[in-house]
Amino acid sequence: MERESFKSRLGFILVSAGCAIGIGNVWKFPYVAGQNGGGLFVIIYLLFLLLMGVPILAMELSMGRASRKSIVGAYKTLEKKGQKWHIHGWFCTLGCYILMMYYTTVSGWMMDYFWKFLTGEFDGVKSESAGEVFDKMLANPAEMLLFMGIIIVVGFLVCSIGLKNGIERVTKVMMICLLALIGVLAVNSFMLPGAAEGTSFFLLPDLGTIERNGLYNIVSAAMSQAFFTLSIGIASMEIFGSYMSKDNTLISESIRITALDTFVALMSGLIIFPACFSFDVAPQEGPSLIFVALPKIFINMPFGRIWGALFFLFMSFASFSTITAVFENLISSCMDNFGWSRKRATVFNGVLIFVLSLPCMLGFNLLSGFNLFGMNILGIEDFIVSNLLLPVGALIFLLFCTFRFGWGFDNFLAEANTGKGIKLKHGLVFYFKFILPILLAFILVNGLIPK
Repeated sequence: MERESFKSRLGFILVSAGCAIGIGNVWKFPYVAGQNGGGLFVIIYLLFLLLMGVPILAMELSMGRASRKSIVGAYKTLEKKGQKWHIHGWFCTLGCYILMMYYTTVSGWMMDYFWKFLTGEFDGVKSESAGEVFDKMLANPAEMLLFMGIIIVVGFLVCSIGLKNGIERVTKVMMICLLALIGVLAVNSFMLPGAAEGTSFFLLPDLGTIERNGLYNIVSAAMSQAFFTLSIGIASMEIFGSYMSKDNTLISESIRITALDTFVALMSGLIIFPACFSFDVAPQEGPSLIFVALPKIFINMPFGRIWGALFFLFMSFASFSTITAVFENLISSCMDNFGWSRKRATVFNGVLIFVLSLPCMLGFNLLSGFNLFGMNILGIEDFIVSNLLLPVGALIFLLFCTFRFGWGFDNFLAEANTGKGIKLKHGLVFYFKFILPILLAFILVNGLIPK
C-alpha cells in the first residue's frame, strides 16, 4: 500500500505544530514562567529551544522521512542487520498510549470549562467560589466521563477519515481558528488596566529573580520546558516525518514548527499575565492558574462570559490538536506493524484509549484514595512520560542518529539536508555527539530528583 502524504507543506507544518502545541504551551508554560520570574526565564527558554529542541526534532523527522514508516518500522529499516534498536520503538508507542491515558482527561476539562462559560454556569459565581466549581467537576465522574468521551470519539472520527481529508483538513481549520482566537484574546488583555505591568513582568528580564529563585532553578526549569514543549522523545513527531516530502531541509521545517509552537506559548503568556496584574491575581499560582485563578478574572471582567468561553475554546483547540496527532500515531503503528486497515486500527485504539483513560479520570473521585510516592494517578502517568520516556527516548534517538553503532551521523546529515533551506554543517558533529547528550542527561537526572 502506498504511503499517505500531506496535501501541502502548510498542512504538514500546521499538523506537526498542532502536535507540539498543547497543554504544555497554554497551561504549563505560563505558570512555570510565572513561578520563575517571567522575562529571564523566557530568554533562557528560547535559547534552549534552539540548542536542544530544533536539532532533536529534526532527528525524529529524519527517521520518519528516511524510512516512510512509523517508529518501530523506522528503526527496523534504518538499523543495521541484527541490531535491536527497534525495541525502543515499542517503548515509544507505549509512551503515546500512556500520554493519552491522562491527556484525554485534561483535554476534557478544557472543553468542560468552555461549555460552562458558554452556557453561563459561571454567571453569579463569586471570585472566592471559583475553586469550588473546579472541585465540583473533579468530584463528578459522570461529568468528566462525558467530556473525556467526546474528546476521544471526535478525535478518532477525525483520524478515521484519513490523513489528507481528516487530520490535515480539520487541523488546518482548527489551527487557523486557534491563531485568530489568540489575536482576539491578546488584544483584549492589552486593553485591560495594568496590562503594561503584566507584559513587563513576562518579557523584561528581572535580575532580582536570580536572588529570589536561584539561577540553577531558573535554568533547569527553562531547559525542561524547552525540551518538553515539542513533545519529542516518544516519536509523536516522527510519524509526520514519514508523511512529508523531501522538498525542504529538516532543520528549516523544525525551525518553522518550533517558531509556531513558541508563538502560541508566548501569546498565551501575553493573554494571561496582563489579566493577572489587572485583576490582582498572583502569576505564580501554579497548575491552578488556568482552572481557578483565570475564572476569577473572567467573572469580574466586562463580558467575562464571552471572554471565558473564547479562552477555553482556544485551550480546547490546543489540546485537541495534540490528541488527534497522537491518535494518528497509534493508528499508523497498528497499520504498519500488524497490517490492519485504518478502520480496524481506529476502532481498536478508540476502545482501548477509552478504557485506559478511565483510571486517571476516576483518580479524582472514586479512586482518589490511590496514591503512590505522593502522586495521584494523573501524576504517576505524567511522571512516567515526562520524566522517563521523553528524556530517555530523546537520548536514544540522539545516539542512534549520531553514532556508527546506530544509523550514523552521515546518514542523518544526508537526510536532514535533503531539500531547500538551512543545512547542517558536518562540523557540528562534536556538539551532537557530546554536548547534546550532556544536556539531555541533565534533564533526565534533574527530573528524577525529588522536588
